[in-house]
Amino acid sequence: MQQQVLVDMDGVLADVYQQFINKEFELTGEYLDIKSMHGILESEAFPHFESIVRSEGFFRTVPQIPDSIEGLKYLNDKYKVLIVSSATEFPTSLKEKVDWLGEFYPFISWRQIILCGQKDSIKGDIMIDDHPKNLNFFDGKKIIFTQPHNVFHNEPEWQRIDGWKQIIDIL
Repeated sequence: MQQQVLVDMDGVLADVYQQFINKEFELTGEYLDIKSMHGILESEAFPHFESIVRSEGFFRTVPQIPDSIEGLKYLNDKYKVLIVSSATEFPTSLKEKVDWLGEFYPFISWRQIILCGQKDSIKGDIMIDDHPKNLNFFDGKKIIFTQPHNVFHNEPEWQRIDGWKQIIDIL
């Protein structure tokens, strides 16, 4: 039986940090340095987080993480892939996320997309996520995708990766 791989969207496929940096610059003219955000959640790192994340188009126009299209295609050809995103907190994100996936990852079927409130009831063999809170409950293989907010989280049972080329190498 084919292994099931759960892939997070924000911070794994979608470069939300770059999107926040771009939006903060549009609002304030100040370009925030990503290195100053190490160990800080996005909601604390970006002064206008709430208004930006709830704005129309935020999720629809987010850039892709480098090599994620090729990497996800590779996984999709080899495993049973589910895209799992904690999206219901931001209701405008639901359609935007589905449309964004359809544009950049057309090989992912709507049947492979799970938009939820929490990921603790979603089961699989491997989870790729950038938030420790999602990996903490997971019973399978845990892969943490490096983002500024998680650089100081190092759990022995997690495998840390810094990009999609590493995912292809290990899976």
